[in-house]
Amino acid sequence: MILVTGATGFVGKKIMEMCEGTVAAPSLRNASEDQVRRIVEESGADTIIHSAAISDIRTCEADPEASYIANVQLPVFLARAAKGRKLVCFSSDQVYTGVEDDGPYTEEDANPANTYARHKMEMEQRVLDITPDAVMLRAEWMYDFDTTRSNYYTNMLSAQGIVRFSKKNYRGLTYVKEVAQNMDKVITLPGGAYNFGSETTKSMYEVTSEFAKALSLDLTIEEIPPLHNLWMNCSKARQFGVTFSEVSKGLLSCARDSGRLL
Repeated sequence: MILVTGATGFVGKKIMEMCEGTVAAPSLRNASEDQVRRIVEESGADTIIHSAAISDIRTCEADPEASYIANVQLPVFLARAAKGRKLVCFSSDQVYTGVEDDGPYTEEDANPANTYARHKMEMEQRVLDITPDAVMLRAEWMYDFDTTRSNYYTNMLSAQGIVRFSKKNYRGLTYVKEVAQNMDKVITLPGGAYNFGSETTKSMYEVTSEFAKALSLDLTIEEIPPLHNLWMNCSKARQFGVTFSEVSKGLLSCARDSGRLL
């Protein structure tokens, strides 16, 4: 049995839909440690997938206390409650925001540079101190076609006129369906932090140009100066069978699933 936190959220909902043997945790917002422990014990689960978070970077900057409670304190409570259960926590590629080189980054390169990223990094360290066999997934920007949450895929389909990307900016983008498909392998991973998502050798400019052409989107791709890369090397997870489509192929797979592409 798998207990899923954030079960109505972007990631948790997809895991609930696609993975067998899942049970939804009630909202853990502002839950005490005793309440978290009781929820875990009463669930009957032998695995916990923690996808709940405050993930909006601006929200975390504006209210760091709320970010800390959601992104550090709550997973620490779950780690203490796990007691032999496998714990999987979603972290973020944002932990690489302060890295000076261009990447792609390995797990050892992390250097967070915003409140959300620093809290995710602290979460990883504290949870692993308590539960060394826990798995920390440094997830990329995820997308889906059937969601109200803003993401790259839906942004491109709703865009009009000019969109702007750099020919020297690299970032992974991950189809959330493939996240859920990988959960059975994730649960068996040895404890530690893992880069988690689709890889690419193409710039965001190239990815967007190819995507727009494939879907016949009436867009003009305008070049801008490069942003900081969020470009990960995911070979650590891949050696354990955790695999994703290359970024462009994942986007086309999503388009086919949505009926936009045959």
